[in-house]
Amino acid sequence: MNILVVGSGGREHALCWAIAKSPKCNRLYCAPGNAGIADVAECVAVSGEDVNGLVTFAKNQAIELVIVGPEAPLVLGLVDALAAAGIKAFGPSAAAAELEGSKAFMKDLFAKYNIPTAAYGRFTNFDDAVAYVRQQGAPIVIKASGLAAGKGVILAQTEAEALEALDQMMIQKSFGDAGDEVVIEEFLDGEEASFFALVDGETALPLISAQDHKAAYDGDKGPNTGGMGAYSPAPVMTPELAQEIMDTIIQPTIDGMAAEGCPYKGVLFAGLMIKDGKPKTLEFNVRFGDPECQVLMVRLSSDLVEALDAAATGRLNEIKLIWREETALVVVMAAEGYPGAYEKGSEIKNLDQANVIDGVTVFHAGTQAENGKILTSGGRVLGVTALGADVAEAQNKAYQAVDSIDWEQGFCRRDIGWRAIARNNWSLD
Repeated sequence: MNILVVGSGGREHALCWAIAKSPKCNRLYCAPGNAGIADVAECVAVSGEDVNGLVTFAKNQAIELVIVGPEAPLVLGLVDALAAAGIKAFGPSAAAAELEGSKAFMKDLFAKYNIPTAAYGRFTNFDDAVAYVRQQGAPIVIKASGLAAGKGVILAQTEAEALEALDQMMIQKSFGDAGDEVVIEEFLDGEEASFFALVDGETALPLISAQDHKAAYDGDKGPNTGGMGAYSPAPVMTPELAQEIMDTIIQPTIDGMAAEGCPYKGVLFAGLMIKDGKPKTLEFNVRFGDPECQVLMVRLSSDLVEALDAAATGRLNEIKLIWREETALVVVMAAEGYPGAYEKGSEIKNLDQANVIDGVTVFHAGTQAENGKILTSGGRVLGVTALGADVAEAQNKAYQAVDSIDWEQGFCRRDIGWRAIARNNWSLD
């Protein structure tokens, strides 16, 4: 079939990389894509948020399946527009995408259907939000309700930090319209994990576990980012815990969304906090995580297209996913200054040296090709991904590949996978 992937990040490169291997894929396009995606798909100059342009392109190229990578086109209603044009798509409708588009909607759904999560309040009035923070005290979590590219969450350790976060979001508009409404949550401690399931409206098919590293710097220090690295599997995710998550979080959400009149199709990504073996839901995302998608795709050995097509057409009960036994680990290389201000246009060299290391695949995110050179065009730029017999071997390979890349203006965390290594008493050396 002719397939269109929408997006331009590391997640979309990983998806295209996996889709290109499928015997079901005839022609593969990506809009708008990046320099790495161009090696496995035909990139087209249509923005991922140009709904009309994407529908027109899909019609003209006889696209049979559209796979939407980022959250913004989903919230804008791309899947709805494609469905109206008779084009099959993997991803939720705009109504169902409110699970990520509005944290307030999400939290209210949790409350209504008894899905375990942190206690919360939601506010559109600044003074009311301030009063709530002063009543609750700190530490406390301040979240922009709308889409903020994974960065609209502030873990405030003091009341002063919480009030500053509210001012930035609601008064200074640091996250634009996303901060018009805020969600204020109790602080949860424990170990974070990412849980993914493919959903066809009724059936949920769980994927393997992964663990992200959100903070910018080593030791989980610094501001939150879109993700600085990940690994799979996550040792914290036992089979018993995975079943509890399906029973108490994923299936009740699917049932609740159907009851609300907006049945969910696509991938459901739960960000979880695990404490004393019990999960609570931090947030839902309506797309694959980035960089978790990279480690999932390199571990997947069955046909991705077959699975995504089944999710789009209500046939997930026919699908059995097959995974590699190895551990996968991805290190994100980002531009200096990220997640704050950063410069674009610096050159990256020696990518070929990284890709020839056994078990290593370098996925591109913020890159563009110009006059035979690979230049940066975003904050998170590369996802250096490695397979190994265990997390220590995967980590060693990934950092060997990182060190072979020549990019002076980039940085990365040097401790991706530390929780798993500490759990197994392995050395970081």
